[in-house]
Amino acid sequence: QVQLVESGGGLVQAGGSLRLSCAASGLTFSTSAMAWFRQAPGKEREFVAAISWTGRSTYYADSVKGRFTLSRDNAKNTVYLQMNSLKPEDTALYYCAARLTTYTSGRAPDYDYWGQGTQVTVSS
Repeated sequence: QVQLVESGGGLVQAGGSLRLSCAASGLTFSTSAMAWFRQAPGKEREFVAAISWTGRSTYYADSVKGRFTLSRDNAKNTVYLQMNSLKPEDTALYYCAARLTTYTSGRAPDYDYWGQGTQVTVSS
């Protein structure tokens, strides 16, 4: 059974930082592309960042480029999303997603497994 467990969310002031983690089990993590999406109240789920199976390639939404960094540790079956210079508009429920292929995607329907989400709230 595949499980993705997110952690690290919380309440932070604008300009602050948070580091999200996603621990995966039940899948061949080292050959799975991984991504983060987020969903704010009343809005559709949107792409945040994706990382290739090797970790050598990363892709970011324009809204987070330069502020967020996605990395992975295949020995620990974990991906990390370092979020700096947070803004109130970053407030959302953040989801980790896994794709059973080495190719990344920015489309939510392309991902096979999802975590339950971790809440990030940025106060102004």
